[in-house]
Amino acid sequence: GYEYSRSGNPTRNCLEKAVAALDGAKYCLAYASGLAATLNITHLLKAGDMIICMDDVYGGTNRYFRKVAMKMGLNVVFVDCAKMECLEAAITPETKLVWIETPTNPTLKVIDIQACADVVHKHKDVLLVVDNTFMSAYFQRPLSLGADICMYSATKYMNGHSDVVMGLVSVNCDDLYERLKFLQNSLGAVPSAFDCYLCNRGLKTLQIRMKQHFHNALAVARFLESDSRVEKVIFPGLPSHPQHELIKRQCTGCPGMVTFYIKGNLKHAATFLKNLKVFALAESLGGYESLAEHPAIMTHSSVPKEDREALGISDTLVRLSVGLEDEEDLLEDLDQALKAAV
Repeated sequence: GYEYSRSGNPTRNCLEKAVAALDGAKYCLAYASGLAATLNITHLLKAGDMIICMDDVYGGTNRYFRKVAMKMGLNVVFVDCAKMECLEAAITPETKLVWIETPTNPTLKVIDIQACADVVHKHKDVLLVVDNTFMSAYFQRPLSLGADICMYSATKYMNGHSDVVMGLVSVNCDDLYERLKFLQNSLGAVPSAFDCYLCNRGLKTLQIRMKQHFHNALAVARFLESDSRVEKVIFPGLPSHPQHELIKRQCTGCPGMVTFYIKGNLKHAATFLKNLKVFALAESLGGYESLAEHPAIMTHSSVPKEDREALGISDTLVRLSVGLEDEEDLLEDLDQALKAAV
């Protein structure tokens, strides 16, 4: 039975069961936000333990590890986990957690989850966490590729309607589940029953939404790649993406995330963003509507400048979250905004 809504309730239980099924997991736990999920996972560790985090990662994850977790006595190092030799070299006896995101935010680097799991699990008691927010359970199942924990900001594709803020964590290990369940109740960063109801509704259209996001994003990426006003396009679904073969191997499709470098400088990027009409200028992603943003001054402004530059998050980098609108409308909007900018 149920005794108190924070500890569990029928609506949250229903959502957790549904997501576990989608992830091919034994268990799932829901949290108040993606960062609440990150916080709960980090609380599995103690002061003195070390976290290895992918260098190119969501700005909020980077900020939490740098400005909160490190102050609590955890050591965090940022490493390019797309290179197995770098990951291997970074692991020490104190390492307890490896955190990866694939594709990464915002430069859409793809990491071989299976290869990462093989490296990580050579070492006893090190957990591999995969932030699967961009791909959703429909296109990628990290647990089946060797990850210990699969987490989401369900605010994005899993809910998909831009009306919920939520985090999800899926696991197969009984002990890990019990520890996370205890933390979920003890830390109390849980979603409301109504938000769980809304997310459950969002999941019902996950398949049809993800197919359309992929279709539209591929059209947008092809259009931008053939445009002389664009320096470079990054989209894992294009053969030009350096890890295109890996994507074909570990995923069944790509989400609506397209990143590109506009020709010129910050002024050109700003003019382009100001002139968009169908795409809204906003942070967040993975909803039904198309969004555009400027990572260097918006989502990733909390990442130190030198780190941003090393990662390629420059003043001309634009991140698109391609929504479910008509393909022709989206391409026309991009065309007219590029015309105004370059």
